Amino acid sequence: MKVLLLGYGKMGKTIEKIALERGHQIVGRIDISNRNDLEVLGKDDVDVAIEFSAPEAAYDNITYCIKKGWPIVSGTTGWLEHKSEIETLCAAEKGSFFYASNYSIGVNLFFRLNKILARLMNGQGYQPSMTEIHHIHKLDAPSGTAITLAEGVIAEYDGINKYTLAPDTEKEAITITAERKGEVPGTHIIRYESEIDTIEIAHTAHSRQGFALGAVVSAEWLQDKSGIFGMDDMLAHLES
Repeated sequence: MKVLLLGYGKMGKTIEKIALERGHQIVGRIDISNRNDLEVLGKDDVDVAIEFSAPEAAYDNITYCIKKGWPIVSGTTGWLEHKSEIETLCAAEKGSFFYASNYSIGVNLFFRLNKILARLMNGQGYQPSMTEIHHIHKLDAPSGTAITLAEGVIAEYDGINKYTLAPDTEKEAITITAERKGEVPGTHIIRYESEIDTIEIAHTAHSRQGFALGAVVSAEWLQDKSGIFGMDDMLAHLES
């Protein structure tokens, strides 16, 4: 598989290492300093692009790949107000677009657990909240993973219809406290509090390896498909 890397920071380098270990070829490493190098790559030079760049670059990167006819896997967060535009473009171009807020298999299992817990807690008089902790280089807050978790709670918990970023708090919202510390890969804690007790579930990533492996596996799965996909699509395929 000929892989184009869009974004060559720590995550991009980890993805490169795993892709090479799995026998793939890296045909380009693009970041802010050499984006013009994209123009020398033809449609047949790339089997799939993997995009972990920055919020301000993601939309243009994804648009370019779809118009070029390259399947693209994206894990950049902080640009999702434009996601519907990308999906419309992908459908019009009959392209291939795979997006996930988090590519870790463990996190995606945690997404499912989060919804189950919200369903069980519904109507029991608890107030949900969340804490997410990431490295100091992460530019957006709350994290895409935190937003996905919040959406899971909103879907299952009556009376909670939105999320807010601390210090803002509302009874109808799940409040997300976003902390940026050192080189933390990612920690997410869902909390339900009442006057009687507190119930918590948490996911703590120990490295970027799980995210990177999930992105490469997603790219392997996507390269011969057209359409708009996410982790649920791929996991359902793997489980079948």
